[in-house]
Amino acid sequence: MNPAERSAPTARGSWRDYGPVSLPKPLVAALEAFAERGYDGTSIREIASRADLSVPGLYHHYPSKHALLVSLTTAVMRDLLDRSRRAVEEAGPTPSEKFDAVVESLLRFHMFRRDQAFVASTEIRSMDEPSRRAYVALRDEQQRMIDGIIESGVAAGAFATPHPRDAGRAVATMCIGVATWYRPDGPLDPDEIVERYRAIARSAVGAV
Repeated sequence: MNPAERSAPTARGSWRDYGPVSLPKPLVAALEAFAERGYDGTSIREIASRADLSVPGLYHHYPSKHALLVSLTTAVMRDLLDRSRRAVEEAGPTPSEKFDAVVESLLRFHMFRRDQAFVASTEIRSMDEPSRRAYVALRDEQQRMIDGIIESGVAAGAFATPHPRDAGRAVATMCIGVATWYRPDGPLDPDEIVERYRAIARSAVGAV
């Protein structure tokens, strides 16, 4: 198992738990290939080989390389949304507690599922228009969750930002960007990254 997919030892709660990737074998093969070679640089034959399937056998489950990409990115976004919802539900009642929880959820996902997050964010360009719209709708749902928490915090006097939507986009972009540089053997462990970046996120929304 990739060390980046193990949960941090001090983490608590099911939404913080990251074990092996739970995907059908063809999607695991597609993920590995897309992460290494990009969508355009990957052939359906290579994916079939990685999945220990014949090309016709792979087509039996997924009719095209594009179908693999759509299934993979949809699974990634649904996993992220599910974890974010549970994080917010399990947080305390205040906007500050919910904000800390959703930021932590985003950070941990983009550390422990960094290959999935990277492929989903970079290969949106390879989707056809209906699939792209569906993926963007899921991504927008995640953003609305963050924006709603910040707006509630502003209304409650917990956050002082005069631009809650802009702050929400900045926070989301910062958390997503962790997937591009995080390494499990880096100088900071996941808990330290969460602590530092949560402090930065609080500054972005003007936490009182």
